Amino acid sequence: MWPNRRIVDLFGIELPIIQAPMAGPVFSDMVVAVAEAGGLGSLPCAMMDAEQVRAELGTIRSRTRRPINVNFFCHVAPAVDAAREANWRRQLRPYYEEFGLDPDGPIPTSNRTPFDDRLCTLVEEFRPEVVSFHFGLPERQLLERVRATGAKILSSATTLDEARWLEDHGCDVIIAQGLEAGGHRGIFLTEDVASQIGTFALVPQIVDAVKVPVIAAGGIADARGIVAAFALGASAVQIGTAYLFTPEARISKPHHAALRSSLVVHTALTNVFTGRPARGIVNRVMREMGPMSEAAPAFPLAGGALAPLRAATEKAGSGDFMSLWSGQSASLCRELSAGELTRNLAAEALSRLSALGESGRKAAG
Repeated sequence: MWPNRRIVDLFGIELPIIQAPMAGPVFSDMVVAVAEAGGLGSLPCAMMDAEQVRAELGTIRSRTRRPINVNFFCHVAPAVDAAREANWRRQLRPYYEEFGLDPDGPIPTSNRTPFDDRLCTLVEEFRPEVVSFHFGLPERQLLERVRATGAKILSSATTLDEARWLEDHGCDVIIAQGLEAGGHRGIFLTEDVASQIGTFALVPQIVDAVKVPVIAAGGIADARGIVAAFALGASAVQIGTAYLFTPEARISKPHHAALRSSLVVHTALTNVFTGRPARGIVNRVMREMGPMSEAAPAFPLAGGALAPLRAATEKAGSGDFMSLWSGQSASLCRELSAGELTRNLAAEALSRLSALGESGRKAAG
């Protein structure tokens, strides 16, 4: 009944809906719920070590045999730049003093785990049906090991050039990530965020430029967005922010509150939390430090100096110093379980597609 079945057939899933792999909020319970509902549940591994990934995959495999996606970051860990770190701490010093914190005290390390040999070994052991990457692709040797497991390989493109690069380097599917998407941009061929365009401008251009199937991502939160994505040639949609409204999403109380407040219509790309551009609800530190700050250390080091500020203010219910990731369509989201959301989105999209088809038949007759 879907007008384009390339992704459904390629992944062996029932519904062309991919739950976005959002590091932090998503764990095995959400992945299982989406998979059991017929979509593609995605486990984000960027904030887990290898043993945590093993435990989560073990739980998933014990609760569902349906296809799943496992997602990794494939950035290159940066060398610590002491001068840049010191300058960043100087920039944040007034906040430390405001909240009675020692501006010269030790800070935690901000880290994201890049795809490496240990994580690749887990892919070989658990053999997920789909493996996706953010920030390009890993080195060829690791990529070939993933391919040898039989997994379908995905990665995000934020520009036409990135989509062509990903196809040339062996991606089976390309995620067209539009400007509206919440969280980290998949941008990897440039650092110029001005090169970013919206989902519904990006999707048809990528569809026309590559032969592999395309997944539309960014600003899609209801059936209308799904139908529009299919009309533009996408074979499936990837949805993130809508799943933050489910009880399976593990988000902080301030993040939960912000998503359900009038603040949610005010989002921006910022690098102050990690060093890479990501879309979130505008808060105090974004307004006063950026949202894009040249002083922020390279990804993922920027978050270390912010961690004490988050800890000090979160206790009072404040989200002023934490990342409040959200896409631009949060006001369209509903309070449903992850499984219900997946099934409802699919049913509503199919209903709209059927109505459009009937309307077209009547017009033609």
